[in-house]
Amino acid sequence: MNRIDRLFGILTLLQSKKYITAEKIAERFDMSIRTVYRDIKALGEQGIPVSFEQHKGYYLVQGYFLPPVSFNMEEANALLLVESLVNGFADHSIRAHYSTALTKVKSVLKSNQKEKLETMNQHIKLQIPERLNFNFEYLSLIQQAIAEKHIIALDYKNNKEEVSKREVEPIGLIFYAFSWHLIAWCHYRNEYRDFNLTRIICIKNLGISFRKATHMPLNDYMHLLPVNY
Repeated sequence: MNRIDRLFGILTLLQSKKYITAEKIAERFDMSIRTVYRDIKALGEQGIPVSFEQHKGYYLVQGYFLPPVSFNMEEANALLLVESLVNGFADHSIRAHYSTALTKVKSVLKSNQKEKLETMNQHIKLQIPERLNFNFEYLSLIQQAIAEKHIIALDYKNNKEEVSKREVEPIGLIFYAFSWHLIAWCHYRNEYRDFNLTRIICIKNLGISFRKATHMPLNDYMHLLPVNY
């Protein structure tokens, strides 16, 4: 990768994250920390306001807007393929958001690229088993609650068809055993619990901050699952 492409890549990376460390940039572009410092300085010399906050990393100063991102055909085709996977493995809420995002991507493509993308779309098919037909609309709400550290209220039906009301602190989502599972601290059970999304009857983000001070990393919980990754 030449330096111009690398600088543009760093700029795009800064645009996509609130903060990013020099170590993460170096890892992403396979270069030394010293080269990262030189590239960040070069961006600043071009009038791009990159700032740094101790213990967090580099960030673009608020109020700075970049021009629309352009895509090559390989990148656009990759996003098109992911759309098929999203339609197969996500629920209605995520499908709608991804469709909106992909429409924005298509809007910055050239006319001939749009034509090629439409042609490619006719040659990608994904046959989904009935068990993966997720008709709920919970994933987007849960993602938001995880990001904002908000408590979720839900009515949940267990495998004995018993319904209970829960207030939980979500720590993550895991797809295993052909279903999405919400992993959360349950105030009713006073322990971490695994909730299969297909058994949730209704769900609501209460807008209330977590009461538990700290939570275990999701990766640690994954080691407790009854499946072999």
